[in-house]
Amino acid sequence: MTHSKITDKTILITGGVGSIGSELVKKILELNPKQVRIFDNNEFKLFESMQQYQKQQNLRFLLGDVRDKDRVNWAMQTVDTVFHTAALKHVALNEYSPFESVKTNVIGTQNLLEAALTHQIETFINISTDKAANPTSTMGASKLLAERLTVGADHYKGRVETVFASVRFGNVLNSSGSVVPIFLEQIKSGGPVTVTDKNMVRYFMTIPDAVDLILKAAQIARGGEVFILKMPALKIVDLAQAMIDALSKKPVALKVIGKRPGEKLFEKIVTRTEASLALELKDMYVLPTKDNWEYYRKNGGRPVPENGVEPKKFLSKVEIKRLLVKARII
Repeated sequence: MTHSKITDKTILITGGVGSIGSELVKKILELNPKQVRIFDNNEFKLFESMQQYQKQQNLRFLLGDVRDKDRVNWAMQTVDTVFHTAALKHVALNEYSPFESVKTNVIGTQNLLEAALTHQIETFINISTDKAANPTSTMGASKLLAERLTVGADHYKGRVETVFASVRFGNVLNSSGSVVPIFLEQIKSGGPVTVTDKNMVRYFMTIPDAVDLILKAAQIARGGEVFILKMPALKIVDLAQAMIDALSKKPVALKVIGKRPGEKLFEKIVTRTEASLALELKDMYVLPTKDNWEYYRKNGGRPVPENGVEPKKFLSKVEIKRLLVKARII
C-alpha cells in the first residue's frame, strides 16, 4: 500500500505513544515511510514503545514536550508530514488547571505550526475533538483555538506550500482515561457503574476507524479545512448497561453521580454557525475555506442542515455490543 503523504516520507507524530498516536504509528509503518519520529513526554510509554519496535530501523523515539519550542523545532527538521495528536484531553482536569490546558493545547500547537512554517513541511494534520464545537469547557475551548490556529496558519504561509488541516472526532472507544476503561474496572469490582446523567449522549468510534479517517483526511486536504468524522451516537447509560449485560453474570447497579464541571449533555459535531459553510462527504463532513469550498462542492459535497448536524438516532444496546466486539472490548 502507498499513501502520497506517508510513503517514502519522514513523519512526525506528537503524542505518539498515546491511544491515537500509537495506532497511527502502527498504520503508518504499513505504508512504507522513510522514517517515523515518535515524539512524546511520557518517558515510560516511550521506553515501552522502543522495546516493542526495537527491530524497526526507521523509527526514532524523541522525548520532549510540545510546550518546548526549541525541542519542537529540532524534532521538525527534514520532516514531510506531521500528525499532531498530543493534548491534555480530560475535561474535568483541564477545568481545574486551565493554565496547563492553554500551555499544551494552544501554545504547544502554535509551537508546532511555527516550526512547520519554518521548515516548510508538506502536510500538517491537527487532531481535534467534537468538544471544540460550541465549547462549554476549558478543554473544548483550547481545542477550538488549536483548530483556529491550524486554519489560520494558512494565512501566514505566504509562498510556502504546507497544507494545514484539522480532523475533529468524538470519543474514541477504550482510549486511555475514557469512560470504557472506567466502566470495565467498575464492573470487575462488582459496581456500582457510575454515569453522570442518564440523558448524556456522546459520539463514539473505534481507534482503528479514527486513524483510517485521519489518514484519508491527510490525503485529500487542500489547506485550511476542518474534517469532521461521521460517528454513531449513543446514550452513555445504554453503553454502561450493554457492558454490564455482556460482562457480568451478577446484577450490577447503575449510579447517577451528576455532571462534572465543563461537561455537556449533548455534543454537536457541526454547529449552527458552521453549517452555512459545511459540506457532507461520504464518510465525513468538511468545513472548507472560501477558496476551496467550490472544489468540495463539485466533488460530491452536499450542504448540511441549517441548524447543524445532530444525531438522527442513537445506537441500540445490541448495536453498542457489536461496536464493543469490533473494538475487542467484549
